[in-house]
Amino acid sequence: MKVLFLHAHFDDYEFTAAGTFALWRQNLGPDLRTRLVVCTDGAAGHHFRTREETARLRFTEQQASARIGGFEFDVLRLPDGRVPREALQIDIPLLAALWKTIRDFEPDYIFCPPLSGDTLAGIHNDHETIAGAVRRVAYLINVPHAFTPEYAADETHSKPCKVPVILSVYDGYMSGANSFDFAVDVESVFSQIAEMTWCHQSQIREWLPWVGRHRMAPPASLEEWMVTLRKRFDRGNRELGLPGPHAHEVFKITAWGEVPTLAQLERDLPPLKQTPDQRATLEARLHRWNHE
Repeated sequence: MKVLFLHAHFDDYEFTAAGTFALWRQNLGPDLRTRLVVCTDGAAGHHFRTREETARLRFTEQQASARIGGFEFDVLRLPDGRVPREALQIDIPLLAALWKTIRDFEPDYIFCPPLSGDTLAGIHNDHETIAGAVRRVAYLINVPHAFTPEYAADETHSKPCKVPVILSVYDGYMSGANSFDFAVDVESVFSQIAEMTWCHQSQIREWLPWVGRHRMAPPASLEEWMVTLRKRFDRGNRELGLPGPHAHEVFKITAWGEVPTLAQLERDLPPLKQTPDQRATLEARLHRWNHE
């Protein structure tokens, strides 16, 4: 089983899917291979460190988290070798880089940010851009000549490429517009999520308190951070109508890539938490997509 997580920033993984991936690894052990690809250089995410220092520090923080989480980590590189900066826009170099990243790894599942259809919802530009780019490139995954101008290949010999199932994760910047098909109860790995997020010191102790949206005081210790992290999970539960006090991560199935069956999801993923109505609705939607 190979799973690819694509998102804009260092720390997006830890705040949306780290617990689910930890449970997945407990279930499958060495039979699970997970890779995180961050699609910006992270240089803008600070207020008193230089861009160069911030980019270098955030890369190091992500490496520390990867050691705890046991996942592969890389940054997205455009065809010219550069790592994209913030304020991303969907263009051919970005699409080409995502196409190559996906084709080289051939994952069974991709996790990425959601797209909001609600014009009243707030968005983070980079999250929205990566979501839109994954959606646009999905059909091209098994089109071998789509970006051979950017990545030269023998166009007379092609082999098929696996098209993955693509899921979207929760996005706190879309408060009020988030929805989900199923949740995963990650309470049993809450302490690991806390340790992994705590690796991102430049963010949770410096940048997030500065930027203000999260209304948090800088935590002085891992123990203090765990209290703050618990409040974040509680806030998400309230927004989504999930019962407390357990921590949950939530996901939505797209038709951008391969359309799974509900039986496949229940076989492959950690235990899905759904109401009977949610399960019936998802099963009907997947059945409809598979038979259109």
